Order: sequence, then C-alpha cells, then structure tokens
Amino acid sequence: MIDLAFLAHLDGGAAATAARVVEWRHHLHRHPELPNREAETAAFVADHLRSLDLDEVRTGIAGHGVVGILRGGQPGSRVVALRADVDALPVKELAGVPFASTVVDEKYPGGPFPVSHACGHDCHTAMLMGAASVLASVRERLPGTVMFVFQPAEEGPPVPEPGGAREMVAQGAFTDPVPTMAFGIHVTPLPKGVLGYRVGNEYAASCLVKIVVGGQQVHGSTPWLGVDPMPAAGALLTGIGQLYRRVSAFDPVTVSIGHIEDVGRFNIIGETVTLWGTIRCTIEADMPDVQQRLEALATGAATAFGCTASVEFLQDVPAVHNTEEWVEAGLPTFRRVVGADNVVQTDPMLAYDDVSELVNRFGGLYVMLGVQDTEFQHGRLIATPGGRGLVSNHTPQFYADDDTLVTGVRLHVHAACDHLAGTLTAHGRQ
Repeated sequence: MIDLAFLAHLDGGAAATAARVVEWRHHLHRHPELPNREAETAAFVADHLRSLDLDEVRTGIAGHGVVGILRGGQPGSRVVALRADVDALPVKELAGVPFASTVVDEKYPGGPFPVSHACGHDCHTAMLMGAASVLASVRERLPGTVMFVFQPAEEGPPVPEPGGAREMVAQGAFTDPVPTMAFGIHVTPLPKGVLGYRVGNEYAASCLVKIVVGGQQVHGSTPWLGVDPMPAAGALLTGIGQLYRRVSAFDPVTVSIGHIEDVGRFNIIGETVTLWGTIRCTIEADMPDVQQRLEALATGAATAFGCTASVEFLQDVPAVHNTEEWVEAGLPTFRRVVGADNVVQTDPMLAYDDVSELVNRFGGLYVMLGVQDTEFQHGRLIATPGGRGLVSNHTPQFYADDDTLVTGVRLHVHAACDHLAGTLTAHGRQ
C-alpha cells in the first residue's frame, strides 16, 4: 500500500530544496568542464554528499566519477542507482542567461574550446544533488540502499583516454553494492514538466569514427607530382550522405562527420586528411552493416583518387533500452509525479547516452523531462508563441527552465522509494 503521507513528505522535502537546486545548477552552469576534466565539478558534488553524512562517498572513479552510498534504516535488499552525468561540451554559449558560461579550455586535446552545458548535464547534476538531500533526510524509513552516481565523460572522453559509464563499471563502481535498478533523467525540449518515455530503444546505439585518407604531400603549384587526399575526402563526404538509403527507410540511421583535420598549408597539398564522426542506429543490429558499408565507401573513394584509407570504430555505446516490463512498472510512479496527461510516449531518437551501460546491465529506466517553452500541436512539437522557443540539446542557444528542476528531484526520489518498496520493479526481479 502506498503511504500517501510519506509521499507528501517527500514532495515537501523536494520543494524545500528547490531553491538550492537552482543555485547549484547556476554554479555548475557557470563552471562547466569537458569530459574527463570534471575535477571541480566532482569536488563540488562530493562536498555536498559528505555534508549529508552518507554511509560512503567514493571519488576518483573512472577519472572524476563520484558515488554516494546511502543505506536505509529498514531491512531491504534492493539497491537503486540514480545516475546523473556531469560533463559539458565544447560549445560556445549563446543562451543569453545571466549565469552563462564564459569558460574557455585552453589545454583540452584539439582545443582551445569554449565550454558550456549545452546538453543540460548541469540540470541533471543539480537535480540528483537535490534528490540526495531529500532521501538522506528520510534514511531511517528506507528499506534498502540508494547509490547516487555522478558520472564523468558521458559525451565521450578524448581519444584514446578511457572514460564514461563503461569505465566506471570496469573499475568496480557497481560491485558493492550491485544495483537492482538504474534510473536516470535527461532534460529535453519537451514541454515543461512533461515526461517522455519509450518502450524499446529510446536512444540510439553509437560509435565514434576515425577515417584517415592518405596521399602524398606536394606543393600546390605541382599537384601532379603528389597525390591529393582532399578529392577523396570530398567524395567520401558526398557518399556518406547516401548511406542511409542502403540500410532501412523505417529504422533511422545516420553517419555524421563533425570534424576534419588536414596536414598541409594553403599552398601545400597535405599528406593526410582525417575525418572524425559518429554513426547512430536506432536498431543496434544495424551497426555492423553500416560500419561495413562505411569502410567499403572509404576504401573505394580513396582508391578512385589514388589514395589510401584506414577506418577505426571507437567508443561504441549500446542503445538505451527500456523493456516493456520496466516501463509498465514505472508508469504509475511517473503519472503520480507529473500527472497522467504529462506522461507521453516518444519516438526513437538518434541521440545516444551511455547510461545504457547501466540500464541495460542492471535493469531500470531512462526518461526525458521537458524543460522548454514548447507544446504539442497535431502530434508535433512546436515552440509556444511568445516563449523562448524550441532549441535542441548540443546547440549554443540551448536553455532549460529552472522551475522544472524540482520535478526532476521528485522523479528521482519517487522512483528510488518505489523501487526500494518493491512497487517499481520488473516482474521477477527481487
């Protein structure tokens, strides 16, 4: 039976911490750090967790990961891992908020880069810090254990550094205790307070691609004496735009090249051109086929221009998969927190998130929380007239509504308590 008085107490605790959550979010937003460089962020989080007198606060996991352990005062074997990602992006901020980032990382590999929380990880971190405050205040009533997981390098560490959720798993962050559920939230341009979910693959499988096209360096005035890799790279870029037509028209796939490096000068034809990009597949089984076709395209384009090509697939991340059993178990919790009308099914996305390393391994759920001035019209998401607009994550203008953060705190808290009480768990799970 659901203890309505206890749930109301949890909501009161979330409301009481809402102002601090906004303050934390603004601090984190002003001081973003790139993947595998989140030292100050980790210290900020760890200081807060220690102030809550948790049973353990573990730091330095997979670089700058932090895990807080809260053991409840009531008997119980379940362990819920609440996860937030803490890293930022090499994106200049143009959101126009008074707490905007002006950080430039001069030392990051490939930089210097302007840095901002253009994906909303500052929101995730602040919401989980708030949830830790609320749950620590009711520890004596919790039948089980809560892990507060603050994960670095979700956006991917610099090549060839290890990092992210997989590295946290490899370093034993989840061996003692072992989670019986993982739960996470990602802020998105959905309408404020709306929770989006999907049965099946919610976020795509992904990998990082490195393609090196090799030629022969020569002066620009005598191109016939060398081999120019640029035309081969151009043909490759053109061909990539047609790869999706070779897989499936019904299951989204994309190959995107985001960065190109050459070794040359304005009047010197360089030796190599290196292309960095990503493959995304909403159906994970499509990934090997797309990789094979991309490698064949690169080799063929290079050969046609007398060049060579090498292709590497790095940092593979599995799709985020919400099983039907877990979703059915979670829907009552979600509807209670945000209201039944604000719980919506979403289409599969080509975004990725390495929370899949936890949700797919331990069971659990990953959901999206709307934080923007948007609305649904005839089934389509549009900007609300007079609002700040619809701005996707990873763009310089991305914004998130502060007033919605308390909803994220409540989602973490209610999901944790419901799982520990046994009402939010897949059938057959203890």
